[in-house]
Amino acid sequence: MPEAVERRHRLTVLRVIVVAELVVALLTGASVVFAYNHVDKKITTGPAIGHIIEPRTKKPLPTSQMNILLMGTDSRDCAGCGIDKEAGEGGSDTTILLHIAEGRKSAYGISIPRDTLVDRPSCKTADGGAVPAESGATWNAAYSVGGPACTARQVEAVTGIYVDSYITVNFGGFKSMVDAINGVEVCIPQPVDDTVAHIHFDAGTQTLDGDRALQYVRERHSTANSDLGRMKRQQAFIASMVNKVMSADTLTRPDRLYKFASSLADSLQASPDLASAGKLVKLAMSLRHADLGHIKFVTAPTSDFPIGDPNWGRLQFTPDAQELWAKVKADEPLGKLGRGAVTGKDPNGSKKDAAENGLCA
Repeated sequence: MPEAVERRHRLTVLRVIVVAELVVALLTGASVVFAYNHVDKKITTGPAIGHIIEPRTKKPLPTSQMNILLMGTDSRDCAGCGIDKEAGEGGSDTTILLHIAEGRKSAYGISIPRDTLVDRPSCKTADGGAVPAESGATWNAAYSVGGPACTARQVEAVTGIYVDSYITVNFGGFKSMVDAINGVEVCIPQPVDDTVAHIHFDAGTQTLDGDRALQYVRERHSTANSDLGRMKRQQAFIASMVNKVMSADTLTRPDRLYKFASSLADSLQASPDLASAGKLVKLAMSLRHADLGHIKFVTAPTSDFPIGDPNWGRLQFTPDAQELWAKVKADEPLGKLGRGAVTGKDPNGSKKDAAENGLCA
């Protein structure tokens, strides 16, 4: 492959990863050029973060490390989004802290379980209302009571990590992005028969459209570890989506790229520093020297409360989580905490993790 083509090929992949977790993917250069103004007008600007932590430097460089909070909201008010017959509480159904390393050549995303109990700090809503602090609050409640900026403030209070920016995407945007690239391929090792949420899948490799993809990343009753297993499937799905977007089948189709970008913008809310197509593209351009194999996804270390404890059924961070936060603050690689990580080159992770989390080994 010619060097210029290979470089463009790699850049497109990275653009997808930065903006999306979950579920979330960044605008590609071709789509921005194709419909910059149209896409730009669709992006919603969210409230600024009321920081607790001081920034690392007052004048960050284009290659400086940064932390972006990626959130998927559980609102069911979009057409066809009530896939699990639940009402949704307006919380952050998916939360990923994306750490981009100094030099912008590697990154890792940390999924934070929504049922983890933390001490939430006080914060302000988008309209300036006061949200009091709460001890022993579930992680995703911060979004319900105060929105994305409140969740970012919670990250800083709990981890000591400065959050530069945030991005949110809802269910409807996720479905539209998948459909815009004609579906995403996944491998399901065993049949899924979730009688609680009425979700069913045959075993084997298959391409999922937007509706089925949403069911796949939302389903949580077919594995013993419920939400933790679901987070692993979400990470694997994102990796597979990245591979699809980078493929010639997508890159050579401006219509698909445009639909993909437009679908993302339709459901995207970002902190003021990222709330434009131009700013997102500038961020993506800074990652042009990174490699997909150096983009990893892990889950924050947690443990169950013991049976009989009043908080039984919820999760708590373990001492390893403190070690993970320290690595982010020091801009260090994951090391042993990255074992079994999902990457773009290995979307299912280790064989052990794949078996435990309903992924193909």
